[in-house]
Order: sequence, then C-alpha cells, then structure tokens
Amino acid sequence: MQGKFALTSLKWKRTWTKMALLSLCILSVSVALLLHVFSDSIDLSRPSDIGLNHTINIYLKPEEGVKVGVWHTVPERRWKEAQGKDLDWYESALGDGSPVFIYLHGNGGNRSAPHRIGVANVLSALGYHVLVMDYRGFGDSTGEPTEPGLITDAMYLYHWVKARSGNSPVCVWGHSLGSGVVSTTAVKLLEQGKQFDGIILEGAFLNARMKTNNLTKHPFTWFYWKFPYIQYFLFNPLKNKDLNLPTDENLQKIQTPLLILHAEDDHLVPFASAQEIYRIAKKTQNSDERVKLVPFDASLGYLHNGLYKDPGLPDIIRKFVQSLMT
Repeated sequence: MQGKFALTSLKWKRTWTKMALLSLCILSVSVALLLHVFSDSIDLSRPSDIGLNHTINIYLKPEEGVKVGVWHTVPERRWKEAQGKDLDWYESALGDGSPVFIYLHGNGGNRSAPHRIGVANVLSALGYHVLVMDYRGFGDSTGEPTEPGLITDAMYLYHWVKARSGNSPVCVWGHSLGSGVVSTTAVKLLEQGKQFDGIILEGAFLNARMKTNNLTKHPFTWFYWKFPYIQYFLFNPLKNKDLNLPTDENLQKIQTPLLILHAEDDHLVPFASAQEIYRIAKKTQNSDERVKLVPFDASLGYLHNGLYKDPGLPDIIRKFVQSLMT
C-alpha cells in the first residue's frame, strides 16, 4: 500500500511539474504578445510620448534604400537643458566628454520595449549618452533584415557616433541577439584598425546556430531545445533567416575589455552560455581584470530581460566604465 501511495504521489508531482512548465510557456507567449501589441501602438518618432523627455529620434541611412530608427538619450543631468532641442543640439552634446553607449537589442519588438528603455534609463542616470537602434526591418526601420545587414547597421552607427563624440569612450551593450551582432561588429572594426572601448554582453548566446550551446542541465532544458531561442519565432523579422553570429569564434580575436551579465534563471539562454563565453574571452585576453562575469542569482527572477531592475547594476556598470578610463 505504501509503495502504491508513493507511486501515485510521484505521478502527481510529475503532472504538476508538467502543468507548471506549460503555464510558463503560455506566460512567455502571452508576455511576448502583450509587448508586441504595446510596442506597435507607439509612435517611435516621438519618444517623449512615453516619458523620454531627454531623448530624440533620429533616422540614419546606413546604405541606399535603408533607413534605421535610433533613439539618442542624453545624460540625465542634462534633461532640463534638452527640452525642445533639435538634432543639431543632440549631435553636439555627444562631444561633451561623457561616455557613450550604443545599445544593440535582442530579437523581436523594437526600441520601445520596456527592458530596453530600462537599460537606457540606467545608463542615462549614470551620466552616459545612450543610442538605441532598431536594425533594418525592426520597428519603423526599413529594409530586409539579414546578418550582413545587421552588421552594416551597427558599423554605420558606430562611425556616426565616433564622428561626433570626440575623445569620449564609446562602448557597446549587446543583449541576446545583439550580443552576436556586437561580437561580429567588433571583429569587423578590428579589420579597419578600430575597436569599441568596452563591450557588455547581456544574456549572450555562443552562436546563432546553437551548435555548441548544449552545455549543461537547465531547469527548462526541454523547453529550450524544443523551442530554441523562442523569441526568434514570435513576431520576428529574422524568422527563417540563415544566421551565424559566432560569438564563440569572435571572442578569440577580441582584446576589448568585456563585461558579461547573465541571470542564472535565464529561460532562453542557459547560464552555461555565459560561463563558456567567459572561459573563451579570459583565455584569449589572459586577464582577470579585462574580462568579468557577473551572475544574477536565480532567486531574483530576472529571467532573460530583467537585469535592468537590479539595484546593484548601476554600480557594476560604473565600475566597468571607470576601469576603461584608467
């Protein structure tokens, strides 16, 4: 009787586990749907409509027939001064000596997604300029998104910023898909004899094909492998595109100071991906100072997009930027 009871109890536990995981799947899709609907309802040319009153919208043309939308947020301390200012003022402001961050976002949605605004606000509050771009085919940016196209857009934005920022350090922050765009762009810049002053990778994967990403057991391994990088299949301009973005290979060529941020409960990119990225970069740069991995405990519940909420994040970023200037 006791054995039968134990077997029944085990079956119930498995049933509840499956139900919980199914609920998580439904929640993930529902959140993505709500964010998609919310983002589509925003006029991206008017960031002030959603409270970004020290931000201007810019349209750049990285190549013929392509227009990409960019939000430039100035340091928070300049918000009053920024009121009513035009593009010339914002371009001039880039040369005020403050560090500049280019933020290359993940897949799905556009530059108005709450977690992207959250990162921009954190960086602005620290006294940095932030430029958040929608790649071609994302948001109100025109053109067809392809891997070469994403890199062209990122390269163009970097050169556009450098032409206006004087001697200010120019860093780049890549989240999820953006991590692959960052690492590939960094290698392309090296070929031109240039480089970012600092790189931050958040929720980064090893490569878009995920051939080397099966590194460890993960609480949602079955979900992750059945629906790899699920954001690629939800309102995704890059769906069915042939992507590579080999961060694992790129990091073997990059000597730029690197900060890796990753939630241990990331439900889309396992934390082991960050550990492997750290291992590769540390071996390449042979330095504990130039390569840092900062994990965020699973109990915090940040998952894939929530690191901007962490109260300790500003200090982590500040110390990283300060290390670039010493």
